[in-house]
Amino acid sequence: MPETVKKASGRENEHNRIIALHHPPGVLTLIAMCAQSDDIIDRGRKILEEEGNAILRKAAGLDGTFSEVVRKLLACGGRVALTGVGKSGTIGEKIAATLSSTGTPAFYLRTVEALHGDLGMLAAGDILLALSNSGETAEVLAVCDAAKQLGVEIIAFTGSSDSSLARLAVLTLDTAVEREACPLGLAPTASTTVTLALGDALAMALLEERNFTAENYADFHPGGSLGQRLRYQVKDLQREGDDLPVVPEQATLSEAIGEMSRKGNIGVTLVVSASGELSGILSDGDLRRILAEKSGAAEPVNLETPVKELMSSNPLTIDGDASAKDALQIMEVRSITSLAVINHLGKPTGLVHLHDILGRGKIVL
Repeated sequence: MPETVKKASGRENEHNRIIALHHPPGVLTLIAMCAQSDDIIDRGRKILEEEGNAILRKAAGLDGTFSEVVRKLLACGGRVALTGVGKSGTIGEKIAATLSSTGTPAFYLRTVEALHGDLGMLAAGDILLALSNSGETAEVLAVCDAAKQLGVEIIAFTGSSDSSLARLAVLTLDTAVEREACPLGLAPTASTTVTLALGDALAMALLEERNFTAENYADFHPGGSLGQRLRYQVKDLQREGDDLPVVPEQATLSEAIGEMSRKGNIGVTLVVSASGELSGILSDGDLRRILAEKSGAAEPVNLETPVKELMSSNPLTIDGDASAKDALQIMEVRSITSLAVINHLGKPTGLVHLHDILGRGKIVL
């Protein structure tokens, strides 16, 4: 019996010697680590897919209740508050912040503090968005019950439509998911992601209903990138010099298109007279119009046509000393993406594009 064991051990050693011969020290360890890394990536991908699918399923099932919640918040003459406990509370804080920065003033009310005096922050006419996946969180229910007695309307975010919280609410947004992304089925994962996404959807729907603009957003974010950019003057953001797309009136359509392509690829070029004054602008919108007019015509578009015959005359302009905020407002009102910058002689000194204001351009100071 011992001899049999010894032979088996010998064969095993020989097997290991052959493996070591073909795989230098460290390679086997590296192979094992790579396999483990792939497993980790697969697990991460599975979680992301699970949570993404939960949002897609929720989007497909969205109903008229969502519209009712939007209309009620729009009509609210008081304040909007959010409350929750644990992970739901964390999500509630984020939703409150998103609402506040996009035109719907809101604040987060901590349940413990609310039950010990901070409930006085609420009054009749206010709306309280209460978050609880189970709909049975004791602290949330206590706050909602007390708030309701003050004349505050409750809107519930819960995964249980027949819960105590849903019964206290005038409207309920369903946050139920088929399963949590957590392998144990315990940690709030897919449910909190869906709740956060619903909060974002609510905030963005309200933003559009209020006609909230990038300019308004910047007013609420004076320290942010956009807020800072809107405080620049147009001349600080404009494209100028070698970066300025400009052609003379006698240039051909082919030459104008080439200039548009070479200079920033923003779909526009300025057109100037022989004396240098701005006489027009040619945009990709003009090109689409020209192609549409020639569609089916006997003669195709002639690329040798002088750009003066095709440009838009008397384009909107702005002074370089104007604020970027003014430029953005003009673009929004007139539904355009570019403004020619001219001096007191009517000669172009630059061009400012929507991307230059919103952050995709380069600031030259």
